[in-house]
Amino acid sequence: MPDEKPKYPNPREEDIMAGDRRISRPDSALPDWYIADAKYRPIPIAWFTAAILIQTVVVSALWFLLSAQPGWITLVLCGAASLGILHWSWLRGIGQAGRGWQIATLVMMLLQFALIAIGVSNQL
Repeated sequence: MPDEKPKYPNPREEDIMAGDRRISRPDSALPDWYIADAKYRPIPIAWFTAAILIQTVVVSALWFLLSAQPGWITLVLCGAASLGILHWSWLRGIGQAGRGWQIATLVMMLLQFALIAIGVSNQL
C-alpha cells in the first residue's frame, strides 16, 4: 500500500478547498477571495437609468395616447406616473444611494416632466 499515490482533486471537476477557503473551483481559476460567489451588488447608475428610461417610455406613451384630450389630463396622468416611478426607484435603491444620485434622478425626472408640460401647454 505505501506505493499508492495520493489522490489529488481535479480542479476541472471539483472544488479544491484549503480548510474553509476555496482555492479553486471548476468554473474559475481564481480563488474565492478574489471573486466572490455570485453576490449581486447593485449600483446606483442602474437604478437611475431604469427610472429615466421607464419614465421616458411611460410619459411619451401617455402623451401620444392623450393628445386629443385636454392638456390638464395629460399633465395629471404624467405627473402621477412620474411620481409612481420615482417612488418605486426610491424604494428600489436610489433612496440609499449617494446624494448626487438622488439629485440627478430628481432633476432628470423633473426635466422630462417639464418637456411634457411644454408639449401640452397649447392645450391648457
